[in-house]
Amino acid sequence: MGVWNQIAQYLFLKKKDPNQPKSKWVGYMHGINRLSILLFLAALIVIIVKLLLRR
Repeated sequence: MGVWNQIAQYLFLKKKDPNQPKSKWVGYMHGINRLSILLFLAALIVIIVKLLLRR
């Protein structure tokens, strides 16, 4: 599976593969990954806004 497909699944932009095995630990891992992606995007937006307001 490609990286972009996995990110789309984390952010609920794409449906998950129904053939994947379900495990609570994999679910926890995906939740943490989803949280880290969202925090990274929020930090990126803050940095861009600060750079734009400096000018």
